[in-house]
Amino acid sequence: MNPLTRRLATAGSAIALAASSLLLASSPASAATSCNGPDCTGKDPSTTVCQNDARTVATNSLGTELRYSPTCRAAWARQGGGPGMTVWVESNTGLEQAIHYSGNGTAWTAMIDDRGIIARACGHVTGFGSSCTTWY
Repeated sequence: MNPLTRRLATAGSAIALAASSLLLASSPASAATSCNGPDCTGKDPSTTVCQNDARTVATNSLGTELRYSPTCRAAWARQGGGPGMTVWVESNTGLEQAIHYSGNGTAWTAMIDDRGIIARACGHVTGFGSSCTTWY
């Protein structure tokens, strides 16, 4: 093998190796876990596949959103913007997850089971009161 052919083969191998490592490193979504209904209770939606098909199904007067994933059959509350407040999601069976939202960025609660039951998202600001979404 002449020196030019050897250099080209070495360069080609290096490029192929670099490309394959980039491909493997660029798949963090595959690390997301899955859950369904009661298995989702207490889990962070951002670390599951539940965030992939989630949609906002209701919003209250404070801007608190009720998020729902049909794949996971789970719900959670999300808040972005606005003053510091307490945000929670609750079901008609008494399940509840809450967070204190400082008013910076976007925050969300852990999920609750929403299979065969209904849920709503609520927010409370001291001195202003509470507001909840409709039940979904």
